[in-house]
Amino acid sequence: MSRRLTTALSATVLASALVLSACGEEAATTPSPTASGVTVTGSDPAKAPTVSVKAPLAVKTTGSEVLTDGTGATVSKDDLVSIQAVIVNGTTGKVVNSTWDSGAVGLDLGAEQLFTSFKSQLPGKKLGSRVLITSTAADAFGDTGNENIGVKKDDPIVFVVDLVSATKALDEAQGKAVAPKKGLPTVTMNPGKPATITVPKGAKAPAKTIVQPLVEGTGPEVKKGQTVRVAYTGALLKDGSVFDSSASHPEQPAFDFVVGSGQVIKGWDNGLEGQKVGSRVLLVIPPADGYGAAGSPPKISGTDTLVFVVDILAAY
Repeated sequence: MSRRLTTALSATVLASALVLSACGEEAATTPSPTASGVTVTGSDPAKAPTVSVKAPLAVKTTGSEVLTDGTGATVSKDDLVSIQAVIVNGTTGKVVNSTWDSGAVGLDLGAEQLFTSFKSQLPGKKLGSRVLITSTAADAFGDTGNENIGVKKDDPIVFVVDLVSATKALDEAQGKAVAPKKGLPTVTMNPGKPATITVPKGAKAPAKTIVQPLVEGTGPEVKKGQTVRVAYTGALLKDGSVFDSSASHPEQPAFDFVVGSGQVIKGWDNGLEGQKVGSRVLLVIPPADGYGAAGSPPKISGTDTLVFVVDILAAY
């Protein structure tokens, strides 16, 4: 889905490799009895395992094995999870990607577009586990494959996944109300609808982005590289007119992005890092940290300062 707060930059190849939609029948939910032709060496969660595949690998049914049993909570089918993963092309035996090279990746196990192999095989496993998934092509990259990382449409895939953490998203900001500084726009929340952002008369555009918590959450601080889920409303400082809101997208009323990756405007990347989950944050963003001199026509010009109210619902 295209949204105005995103920049023209696409997500990283690795993140898209793990969340592109797949076509095919529902995968088996029972573990495979063996993973013939696959050898995994290493159990240190701080290091990528070595995965050897006797190629070409024939996979008739998607299945999984727990290589290292974790001691954490059991993962649910609608959890937001953080994982480390090695991806191997079962036809060639080549490692095509590894999160150990770039950092853990967040996945929404309840998302329709997530690989069927993940949706069927990760729920029920414990946090801290290392899981081997042997996946049919249909349950992974589907009918198209992913040429960017060297996967064709008929290639089976081997995943070795470490389950790092899991959480569930809040419905709205939760925490202690914070009195904003005088002269800033005020916010009225309207459940199920865009927030009302009222700009005081004579409000001047700041030279630098203003970050003003309105509610201080009690969750963990958002870190660079994490996937965050937010609800938001964006308006123009010059007149308070709303140009976008997550509430205007009923098919997906929250928005996920990777902090610090350039998937969103700079004011978001910098302004939300370090804030706590559960917080409601007011951002007043000048063009340099927004859409620059080009703006985002037709509603946002190159001189427009933006005002956002953002609820941080999860970080994973």
